[in-house]
Amino acid sequence: MANGKGRRRRFGAIRRLPSGRYQARYPGPDGVMRPAPFTFETTADADDWLAEKQTEIRRGEWRDPDAGAVSFRAYAEKWVDERELAPLTQDLYRYLLNKHLFAFADLDLDEITAPRVREWRAERLRITGAKTITAKAYRLLKAIMETAVDDELITRNPCRIKGAGKEKAAERRIATVAQVDALANAVGMRWRLMVYLGAYGPLRPEELAGLRRRDVDLDNLRLRVRLAEPERMNGRRVQGDTKSEAGTRTVILPAFLRRELRWHLESYAEPGPEGLLFVGEKGAPFRRSTFGRRWRKAREIVGMPEGFRFYDLRHTGHTLSTRSGATLKDTMVRAGQSSEKAALIYQHSDEERQEEVAASLDATVRKARADAAQKRSGTNLARGH
Repeated sequence: MANGKGRRRRFGAIRRLPSGRYQARYPGPDGVMRPAPFTFETTADADDWLAEKQTEIRRGEWRDPDAGAVSFRAYAEKWVDERELAPLTQDLYRYLLNKHLFAFADLDLDEITAPRVREWRAERLRITGAKTITAKAYRLLKAIMETAVDDELITRNPCRIKGAGKEKAAERRIATVAQVDALANAVGMRWRLMVYLGAYGPLRPEELAGLRRRDVDLDNLRLRVRLAEPERMNGRRVQGDTKSEAGTRTVILPAFLRRELRWHLESYAEPGPEGLLFVGEKGAPFRRSTFGRRWRKAREIVGMPEGFRFYDLRHTGHTLSTRSGATLKDTMVRAGQSSEKAALIYQHSDEERQEEVAASLDATVRKARADAAQKRSGTNLARGH
């Protein structure tokens, strides 16, 4: 086609519309003719636009303008399905998509812009005030959109808010030995060992759920942590590996737990080597919701802060172990934590050292109990006078 100056156009085509404006079209690398998304006032403007498209194609920078016309909802669901996620992580992502990222559900990927992301985040913070869950949702959105960039569906990730995906960790609360004892008493006889193992193991809730009789060595006061059975949002437990390789471990317990462990095995654990260590009143694996009600009631009875979680017992165990002389590596081994920091590679914590840590922890707890008993006795004597 010749342009207005009589020269034949080598790339694309321009035609005048009945409105008097000009439409430009060009062949993509796939040979398909694509119109410009807008019209031009002059042929010179149309020529300039076509020249830009030709340059993009020559440099390999051209992107299909229809590539981003993919539903975010469909793309996000596929994104979750294609990843080998732990059951609880998969539940969390689907929850975030349904409850916090619903504003993008009906949009195409290329319709999710940086201003829209900023507006969404500001609105979530204003409505919910939940900074932590909003940060989680933002990180998920950013990860999904980054994959869309890799798939060449969009040119740039619209999630560009500095620090928006960071969570400010709340100060972890520490219970005293007396408070742990009080919580164990208040939660009920069936669950008191769970409180002690959560604090002095220190075991994660999903690790406690996976314990069997064969994992218990009562004579040598050892627990073998082999499995984790997290509870999904639908209430079902999923048997799987521990959180990390370091999670598969042998925990040496302090001596004061021998009586608690023996009594629990005799009274509540299921029979047989594969019998669960912790089961509910009706003989089924304990439910998070059921135990949660007992925990909240016990917390109220003891007078613990409302935000004190069962998981915070682990932090109590870490702190007491450290005060008992445990090194960072000792604590990591005991708690089943892993780290890639090179400095930790050269530290070692063998079974003998773990026995020392358990013994020191035993002495720490016994001393705290004795001091508390002596204080109560002194108070009673004073009242007697």
